[in-house]
Order: sequence, then structure tokens, then C-alpha cells
Amino acid sequence: MESKPTPMKNPTTVERTSERELVVRRTFNGPAHIVFQAWTKPELFMRWWAPKSMGVPMLSCEMDVRVGGGYRIAFGHDAASAMEFFGKYLDVIPNARLVWTNEESDDAAVTTVTFEEKDGKTLLVLRELYPSKEAFEANSGAEGGLPEQFEQLDELLLTLGAEGA
Repeated sequence: MESKPTPMKNPTTVERTSERELVVRRTFNGPAHIVFQAWTKPELFMRWWAPKSMGVPMLSCEMDVRVGGGYRIAFGHDAASAMEFFGKYLDVIPNARLVWTNEESDDAAVTTVTFEEKDGKTLLVLRELYPSKEAFEANSGAEGGLPEQFEQLDELLLTLGAEGA
């Protein structure tokens, strides 16, 4: 019985570039417009953002992806115990760049995600800039889920490719 070769998983690099900034990089096997859609269409975002290993499902996702538009995401097993994350979009360049605030706490970062397509693949760079070193330290650990989330995004992109998105 022949086995198909498994596609090579792209590594996710997570790096503290300063006492206030975290940079995460990964190349995705898909064009920038499809990767961008996975970040900006709630029905797609909900399929990959929550790390499965945490066992906490995403209950809702609202996104108004335009400069000045907002987002609200809720995780939990029911509405009563849900954790909410919300903010607004500061910059939106389709298929190239997203910048948003994280307003659920005073110590939250401003997140920038860039999408750079080359040869049908997309280099995604996520930067989180915190207001202070203390804020960064208080929020450290959250980045631990990103490699798993990005693997889930890889799986979704395979599905979308098969679905002809």
C-alpha cells in the first residue's frame, strides 16, 4: 500500500525583537488573497483561530474590516462564561496589511499583520507592539498558541484550495 508524502509543514518562528515587541513569521502555502480572507471573513476566521488544544471554542466572531471598523470575538463554553476580545481596525490594505487595536485591557498590544506573496505562497508577519515592557511581560505566554493556530490555518488553506476559494 502506497502512502502519500505528507506536505512539509512550514515552521512558525516566534521572536521577541525588543522589550515591547513580538514578531511571529510563517509562510503559508496559498496566495495572499486567500490567506487575507482567512483573517477577515468571520466564517473562515472561526475555523482556525481558537487553538484546539485549549478546548475552548469560539462562540462568536464579528468583523467590520475597514479603517475605523471594529471586531469582537468571544470564546467559551457558553455566553455566561465567555471571554471577549475586541478592538478596531487602524489600517486595512486588502491582501497586504491589517492593523488593529486590542482594547480588552489597558496593557494590550497593537497588532500588525502583513501578507507578502511570492510564487503562490504567502509570508505572513504578525507584530504585536505593547505600550510598555511591563505590559509585554504581563501578556507573555499568549504567543504560545500561535504555532498551533497557524497550523490550523494551514489546514484550512488546504481545504479552501480544494474548495476552489
